[in-house]
Amino acid sequence: MRRVAVTGLGVIAPGGSSVEPFWDGLVAGQANSAEATALPGSGLRVAEITDNAFLNALPVKAAALDRNAQLAVQAAGEALAMAGISAETVDPQRVAVVIGNGGAGLTTLDEQFKRLYGDQQTRLHPLAVSKSMSSSAASWVSIAYGLRGPTFVIASACASGSHAIGIAADLVRGGIADVAVAGGAEAPLGAGTIRAWQSMRILAPDLCRPFAKSRGGLLLAEGAGMLVIEAEGHAKARGARKLAEVAGFSSSADARDMFDPSEDGMAFVMRDALARAGLSPADIGYINAHGTGTQANDAVETRAVKRVFGKDSAPPMSSTKSVTGHSLGAAGGIEAVATVLAMTRGLLPPTANYDEADPECDLDYVPNVAREARAGAAVSNSFAFGGLNASLVFTA
Repeated sequence: MRRVAVTGLGVIAPGGSSVEPFWDGLVAGQANSAEATALPGSGLRVAEITDNAFLNALPVKAAALDRNAQLAVQAAGEALAMAGISAETVDPQRVAVVIGNGGAGLTTLDEQFKRLYGDQQTRLHPLAVSKSMSSSAASWVSIAYGLRGPTFVIASACASGSHAIGIAADLVRGGIADVAVAGGAEAPLGAGTIRAWQSMRILAPDLCRPFAKSRGGLLLAEGAGMLVIEAEGHAKARGARKLAEVAGFSSSADARDMFDPSEDGMAFVMRDALARAGLSPADIGYINAHGTGTQANDAVETRAVKRVFGKDSAPPMSSTKSVTGHSLGAAGGIEAVATVLAMTRGLLPPTANYDEADPECDLDYVPNVAREARAGAAVSNSFAFGGLNASLVFTA
């Protein structure tokens, strides 16, 4: 079984259309929140990507892609460029593409349903099927960069991005691929999707405030985060810089409730991922929390972390969703990028918007201000509706 190196990072998220501005925004705790463009006058706030100049530089025709796939192609391209990987520099048949999507072509579906039911048109866009199909993002990354290895989408709600990275790492570790582009992408900010989430009564009225007493829900967002991972020997042979290692991964299902998070399931995947990495809780210097800003998730995740690491010995953890919002299936990919950057740069991004401590959330959440710290190993958590759990362990 081969060791798996991270050699490239790519991201596009609210506040940052590439790695450097994304990281600067995280470190500064610059929260992104504005009224949804799709619902003017509604007062419903989301985290949107406002700089769309990247669409003009995509290697495929942007109009043929759903917003979700556009974001995936952009983030994947940055990660591949950082890693120095292309169809000309490696065997493209040995490069996998594994992308997490919660809802896939939601923007296209929203547009076409409006056209059919709202505007009473009988003919829809001729590319509606290809733009909305669930495998679209992975297919377009493969097409855009000439990658011919195993290519597919993982759909496990808000754990999709982390599941994609973990499964891609297993493909590389087991010798099925030498390289993989893995992460998550999501574009859920159409009017219908936002209204659907509003009906659940878990959307934040203004800002996402993870772990704070005043937290009022999640802030729906769009984005994509991708890693290039490869067999360590393959990376060394081509002189690539190793940023980190995907050392452990675990996933599980609670098998109990669609919406009520389980402390048992969260604790299990953290312990199991650590065991697979050959590490103990004491080895972890940082946790990138799932940290959605909902009352239930944050309290349960806190209890699970205390069960695994101990209240007095738990490492600092922060929720970068306080800055980026919650991009559902993309979250695990975006947060994996944030976790690797925190390790390589010796700086822990803060939990922004943290105004008052909650007795139920009594750990070190790196409140409001980034902190210098060297983490030789870190955990990134993703916990999804349906009781689907994922935890990744990265080492330096």
